[in-house]
Amino acid sequence: MNTALNTRCLATLAAALLTACAAPSKAPPPAADGWQPLALPGKKPTRYQWTEKDGRLALEASSERSASIWRKRMEPSPGSVGEVSFSWWAQGLIPNASVADVDREDAVARVIFGFGGDIDSLPMRTRMKFELAQALTGEVPPYATLMYVWDSKLPVGTVVVNPRSDRIRKIVIDSGPAELRRWRDHKRDLASDFRRAFGEAPGPLLSMAVMTDSDNSRASARTWYGPVSVGGAAAAAAAVPPAP
Repeated sequence: MNTALNTRCLATLAAALLTACAAPSKAPPPAADGWQPLALPGKKPTRYQWTEKDGRLALEASSERSASIWRKRMEPSPGSVGEVSFSWWAQGLIPNASVADVDREDAVARVIFGFGGDIDSLPMRTRMKFELAQALTGEVPPYATLMYVWDSKLPVGTVVVNPRSDRIRKIVIDSGPAELRRWRDHKRDLASDFRRAFGEAPGPLLSMAVMTDSDNSRASARTWYGPVSVGGAAAAAAAVPPAP
């Protein structure tokens, strides 16, 4: 493997694979159902805080040339991966950003799922990237990571394979400015989407996260997230009031 894998590549891997740790200000109390703010190596963190948006309790993400994650780890379940639902409200798009271009790979909204699997079955090059990410962050990356994203231009339904790691794939579910500045409620068949993106059945669900980033574009973005529900059980990213 080329050891010149640069900081941007490492940060991209860490972001998509849901790694690293550090809390921004105004973190929620422990009752926030396991959600935690996570920083990325070499990146200014996006600010996440509890608030209200258009009558809904929400998690506000404010990105100023920044990138970080709000993540919840999950106990792996032997059962099948079911339906997921989530919502987001985006203030505006990031000019020239594209989730398909590693040099402009920013998104105003992402909901991210990490899956387990047999990492030893992956190609040597991929395993070496995983080892590098683990050395950087102290965590073993998921076997596969699936993102739902809002892109500036790519058509809805586009599947994007991350150019830095084919174990990270994205599905565009909102595109362009037409749906900005209102709540967008999404319901997806996670197992079906995983098969479409990776061409195989999903393993156990290990984690879920939300992320708003604008670091590569050196721009700003502001988005609000509602609860994330998996298999009908809410894992509320924004269902707990701020700490007093």
